[in-house]
Amino acid sequence: MFLLLHGIIGNKKMLDYVVIGGAQAGLSIAYHLKIMNKKFLVIDGEKEIGASWLNRWDSLKLFTPTEYNHLPGLQFDAPKKHYPTKLEVANYFKSYVEKFEIPVQLNTLVTSVRKTEKCFYIAYEGGEMEAKNVIVATGPFHIPYTPPCHTKISESIVQMHSNYYKGVYQLQEGDALVVGGGDSGYQILNEISKDGARTVYFSGDTTVKSLPQTFLGKTLWWWFTMIGFLSYSKYSWIGKKLNSVTQPVIGTDVKEILSRKNVITVGRTKDAINTEVIFQNKKVSTIKNIVWATGYRPNFKWIEGLELDTDGYPKNFRGVSNIEGLYFIGLPWMYTRGSATLGGVSKDASYLAEIMRAEN
Repeated sequence: MFLLLHGIIGNKKMLDYVVIGGAQAGLSIAYHLKIMNKKFLVIDGEKEIGASWLNRWDSLKLFTPTEYNHLPGLQFDAPKKHYPTKLEVANYFKSYVEKFEIPVQLNTLVTSVRKTEKCFYIAYEGGEMEAKNVIVATGPFHIPYTPPCHTKISESIVQMHSNYYKGVYQLQEGDALVVGGGDSGYQILNEISKDGARTVYFSGDTTVKSLPQTFLGKTLWWWFTMIGFLSYSKYSWIGKKLNSVTQPVIGTDVKEILSRKNVITVGRTKDAINTEVIFQNKKVSTIKNIVWATGYRPNFKWIEGLELDTDGYPKNFRGVSNIEGLYFIGLPWMYTRGSATLGGVSKDASYLAEIMRAEN
């Protein structure tokens, strides 16, 4: 069972730390807070641990094998070279919370964080709590982004962001459109088109490179580790170069999918009018379903006094923000390519823990 600290909150006792977010980033730093014997609480807006993974599409699997998915202190219980499902990830998180008796409060959606001379006040739907320090571990996926033209599309067409896509069974009969050329876009395009039963239009980057999950008998992540791909800091020349180029799609054969007879590439989505969608290369009026795999936009406006960069993410150095006592973990490229990944967040958590020991 999860350890809940309703008494501490109800009595308005001061916490040393409040960790906002109960997925891999929040749990990784909570492990260190437990070792440091701090009085802390992990809060999350969802109804269960692992919900951020369980809410994704049914067939989702990690493209990192078991041996690269360990959080600090607990090995992921699965064979090497196994690619975990979303359910296995969620269950791993639940086991992690139970093993280390991490104090968690669910159904707690934070609406604002503000700092006074006394402490931080963390407001949420139904109450407020106080803490000397706050660690924001809400991850990189905040507000699902859908292009403005989606509002011009007829209500007869089923539309959903990839955040809400579960499986082909959600679609009605007829042609489909997948917009977005990242990992999610290609995985969903693969699933919708693989039986050949419907025409599927694709609006996204067709020049993106794809990498296999194994090469010469070794997993791709073994090779990444050997060459240091996941360890280059974003401040290094190589790190800056990696951060500026389009990331490859991993474990999905892009060329094979795009070669299918029922997959038609249409270029960039430009506009829409009723049942007609206007693309860079053509106009199509037979589409009955659209999945927008068009990414997310960050949202940190609920933190008072926070400085943001040009992409809308908090200005920080390895998780230390411009506000004393406010930290971040799990941001994309917070320090390396692996900062927002299940296995990569542990290094950032270890570093941040050392900083917090020194400052507090």
